Amino acid sequence: MPKGGRKGGHKGRARQYTSPEEIDAQLQAEKQKAREEEEQKEGGDGAAGDPKKEKKSLDSDESEDEEDDYQQKRKGVEGLIDIENPNRVAQTTKKVTQLDLDGPKELSRREREEIEKQKAKERYMKMHLAGKTEQAKADLARLAIIRKQREEAARKKEEERKAKDDATLSGKRMQSLSLNK
Repeated sequence: MPKGGRKGGHKGRARQYTSPEEIDAQLQAEKQKAREEEEQKEGGDGAAGDPKKEKKSLDSDESEDEEDDYQQKRKGVEGLIDIENPNRVAQTTKKVTQLDLDGPKELSRREREEIEKQKAKERYMKMHLAGKTEQAKADLARLAIIRKQREEAARKKEEERKAKDDATLSGKRMQSLSLNK
């Protein structure tokens, strides 16, 4: 069995690349450590006796560790460019006193469209009743034609009835004349 087990050795692992910020942070940390070592060598025990310098160096080490952690958490291009989403709106909390309950309520898109549709229908019906729409004009023309046809039919019926009455009267006259003989 090969060295490292079945899965293979260290060469198959994912590679880790250091970002420029991490490199800068490491260089600064090395320079800081080198300065501290030089100060300790030059100052000897004198630097150890100054508690403020020790505190500053400890604080700077902790802050550098925090910066290193922060740098390691950022991935990809995030370390190079600070990007903030311009479309993101920060949510602000409102107090109860700031709420405007008496003001006009904003309608949803569907509600607005439904109200607009109803108003358009009402406008159309008013125009239709006034006879200003194309459909109303066509209906009125059709009604005029039907009215003329009915008048003609009524006139014909009247003429037929008169003709029938005349025929019956003339037939009765003939009968009465023939009976009178």
